Amino acid sequence: MELYSVICTLYSNLKVMTIKQLSIFIENKSGTLIRVLDLLSRANIQIIASTIADTQDYGIYRVLCSAPGEAYLILKDNGINVQLADVMAITIDDEPGRAALAVKALSDAGVNILYMYSFLWKGKGVLTMRTDEVALAEEVIKNNNIQLLNENEFLL
Repeated sequence: MELYSVICTLYSNLKVMTIKQLSIFIENKSGTLIRVLDLLSRANIQIIASTIADTQDYGIYRVLCSAPGEAYLILKDNGINVQLADVMAITIDDEPGRAALAVKALSDAGVNILYMYSFLWKGKGVLTMRTDEVALAEEVIKNNNIQLLNENEFLL
């Protein structure tokens, strides 16, 4: 586990504009979600936000948590199909229309959002998204004075 922490630290220094998200593939049957939640709970890992997208046979459980590297290893060691992905997280005022303004800025610049989910954190709205145009999205976010969270800020 120690080597993984070193790699994550080096990697996060290179890509400070993203946060780590777990993408956990779970079968659509009773007991599979609770197994994941129990493993994370026993490791004292806090789930900050999560969402499930389902298909007929399986779901993709996307999770932002307090220790993504550790969670990844625990799940992998227990035979659970999990991946770590870099996602962007922006903060917005918790007011009607703020998400629309942020998404419009990205859309108007031609940024394709592959998926997105939102939640409240420290009194702010957070839009978490994945895009295949990270550099362009970062530029749009910067030019529109939108705050982009990095992993160090987020996990405090």
